[in-house]
Amino acid sequence: MEYTSLNSIPHFKECSAVVAAEGLKLVELQVVPQKTLTKISAVIASGDPSKDVGVSDCSKAHRALAPKIMALLNKTEDDIAMEVCSPGIERNIKNAAEFEIFQGREVRVWDKNISEWSSGVIKSSDEKSVTLVETDETGNKTEKTFQYSDLAKAKFIHI
Repeated sequence: MEYTSLNSIPHFKECSAVVAAEGLKLVELQVVPQKTLTKISAVIASGDPSKDVGVSDCSKAHRALAPKIMALLNKTEDDIAMEVCSPGIERNIKNAAEFEIFQGREVRVWDKNISEWSSGVIKSSDEKSVTLVETDETGNKTEKTFQYSDLAKAKFIHI
């Protein structure tokens, strides 16, 4: 799994601030220019890891993001098509930088070295690794750190 700084994605930093003002987190932003239209796709998450994002959250983020995107791209409402959605209940984590956004959520990761899934709650992450808190059958908690280079994939655990 690769780590790409979210702030290196064009317009992410500016749009993230707008979404954060609404109490949400920007997870993913894609701006795809086409012949006559620019398609924008944004994925948002709740600021609280125990809560999911609903239609009203997506609508609120859309209303806040549209003017910012139009200003950044120097476009009008007729020049863009924007979609804002939630990460979904079984999201595959595409970029290791997302672990920071989803801190506090339960995930599972596939470690290439042991060829099996490990699961836990995201405690912390940085540019090289993620630390999960795993709970065994007896309720004992242990921390396990995974290097991104050892991870084949990661996804949410739907409860």
